[in-house]
Amino acid sequence: MHNAPDLTSIRALYDLPFPELMFRAQTVHRQHHDPAAVQLCTLQSIKTGRCQEDCKYCPQSAHHPDAALQPEPLMATAEVLKAARTAKAGGASRFCMGAAWREVKDGAQFDSVLNTVSGVAGLGLEVCCTLGMLQEHQAKRLKQAGCTVYNHNLDTSREFYPEIITTRTYDDRLETLATVRRAGLQVCSGGILGLGEALEDRIKLLHELASLDPQPDSVPINALVPVEGTPMANNDPVDPIEFVRVIAVARILMPRTMVRLSAGRTAMSAELQAMCFMAGANSIFLGEKLLTTPNPGRHEDFTLLRRLGMHPLGGEFPADDDGAAAPDGTWARACTSKGCDDDHVGDGHHHHH
Repeated sequence: MHNAPDLTSIRALYDLPFPELMFRAQTVHRQHHDPAAVQLCTLQSIKTGRCQEDCKYCPQSAHHPDAALQPEPLMATAEVLKAARTAKAGGASRFCMGAAWREVKDGAQFDSVLNTVSGVAGLGLEVCCTLGMLQEHQAKRLKQAGCTVYNHNLDTSREFYPEIITTRTYDDRLETLATVRRAGLQVCSGGILGLGEALEDRIKLLHELASLDPQPDSVPINALVPVEGTPMANNDPVDPIEFVRVIAVARILMPRTMVRLSAGRTAMSAELQAMCFMAGANSIFLGEKLLTTPNPGRHEDFTLLRRLGMHPLGGEFPADDDGAAAPDGTWARACTSKGCDDDHVGDGHHHHH
């Protein structure tokens, strides 16, 4: 279907003079997307903590007892539906549910998740799940229940992966993505910047994602949120210009993909986020939390979108958002959105869709 450029060409793109790289990214973006529209998603942790995986960035891992995270059992369907209604009323069009599981196991818990998926889909929200590894029959059951997307991040390059996670392999990740595709679900897969990886690892991650056939429907790009008690608590923040370059290259390599600005937005200035949107990012997470890490408040996000004259994908700002005038006194009411969220994502690692 598509042949992703080789590593050398991707590196050459990344190294272009910044104005040239931005111009190319914007050119591609306009061919496939409304440059003023942003998809609004909400991420809810439906089962938090006590995960047996050892991801070094994640407070939910049972391997990092010092992360001081309160484990929580699987949320009841009614509780999740309440959060989903709040998300929808708040403007989100996609509701993502994450469970701190290594893999899906058939049984009462998975049946409960399927029931929840049906309920959320019934509210008119797009449903995405991220539940760890799964088998084809399980992916098919999710799809039958009304789930349209499955998230499973590659996180980083194949080479750097074992530095971050040792309880599963890169091929396990790719196998799950292939399983999800065979079951007819859309794929959401991206990575995290700031894990201590080299530039080469970022280039390889982009190559890996762009080489998936078909390409992922959405690619979340996360900036590490260092969490006290995890081995990555003292990692250096990602250089903002490098972050924008990664977004731009992702947009050029994957023209039709939704590129999602995910974890780490609380540390980003309005200018940096605006630059990410200009580079081709066209999706964000709304809500006070991303699983267990902080996220900007909904009001802040809507204020920023209005200042930029941008609007939620496929809809308007929700009725309860007061549509404050922009700082220069102009009225910035824009187009529309189906489903954002004001809801606190329960708890989880910080890097989804």
